[in-house]
Amino acid sequence: MKIAVTLGTRPEIVKLSPVIRELERRQADYYILHTGQHYSYHLDRVFFEQLELPPAKYNLEVGSGSHADQTAKILSGVEKILGEDRPDIVLALGDTNSVLAAAIAATKMHIKVGHIEAGLRSYDRTMPEEINRILTDHCADYLFAPTENSKSILLNEGIPNEKIFITGNTIVDAVQQNIDIADRQGDTPRSLNLVPKEYFLVTIHRQENVDNPERFISILEGLDIVAEEFRLPIVYPIHPRALKRLSEFNIKPRNLTLIEPIDFLSFLQLEKNARLLLTDSGGVQEEACILGVPCVTLRDNTERPETIDVGANILAGAIPETILECSKTMVLSRTNSWENPLGDGAAGFRIVNIVMEKVDDQHTCNRRTGVHRIKSGA
Repeated sequence: MKIAVTLGTRPEIVKLSPVIRELERRQADYYILHTGQHYSYHLDRVFFEQLELPPAKYNLEVGSGSHADQTAKILSGVEKILGEDRPDIVLALGDTNSVLAAAIAATKMHIKVGHIEAGLRSYDRTMPEEINRILTDHCADYLFAPTENSKSILLNEGIPNEKIFITGNTIVDAVQQNIDIADRQGDTPRSLNLVPKEYFLVTIHRQENVDNPERFISILEGLDIVAEEFRLPIVYPIHPRALKRLSEFNIKPRNLTLIEPIDFLSFLQLEKNARLLLTDSGGVQEEACILGVPCVTLRDNTERPETIDVGANILAGAIPETILECSKTMVLSRTNSWENPLGDGAAGFRIVNIVMEKVDDQHTCNRRTGVHRIKSGA
């Protein structure tokens, strides 16, 4: 049995690292296909090196572009590679254009698809990620749902129970495994002259926030009054997209410490030692919950409701006064004693187990019955 692990963005590398490590541990027949959706593989290589992962066998170097253009390039590139180096299953994680394109390519070639982090929903179809999640879930053969809630969502959408497996979220594995690597490689807060638990950390990068000047300005005003209220540094490793928009909209943030984007291990250290996280990232919401750091989400909805249910997270939207009030609530009223609802750190093991058992059984059955998949272009 051969497995293809597809990825295209840095969060996917991080979240798939436990799966890749488990495949390595079992000496499985697999390969990594990097689409290069946001960055080139050359620039992402440091992530593979820092996380101590094997390199990608293939890289498409697709780069940025419109959703249609990018998805089409990935679809075409993935189809070609799957035709040449044909796996029995394609694994993809999350909600990016890479995930959707890989799932469509594999499905049309009659190759099994395993969707990791299945069943997440924001119920906001203006977000391209929501469309990618839904379409991928509905063409996948194996849906690895992180929680009972995500399984319920899939069942309510008519997906058969036998396709769904509750595994926990691989981000728990990733945080637990990679925090030790991060601590071995340095002390990021100290290098930035930050005192643990005496600074706030912010990330803003989503299209709906930074591409809308009124909304982006409103969020930055909220962060400004938060800084004035608490008299603590607010560190913002600024995403290239957000930096470009600051220039285009002629926005000059006040009371924020802007720094260059940093690697995942350094960011993990900043997260762990922050007093509060303010973010529009789904992954950061999860990481904050796992690390026991209060989180304020700068969005009107979230596909991670479990973090809100346990008291680790709160929705603030983009109104300055609401951002301040939510920050006060999380810093002054929460005890940081919530129970992590996202899993026990064994998601990677479970996913690989299911793939090995279910797909191998089907593979053996096909050999015995003489069933053969239709080749690409048939």
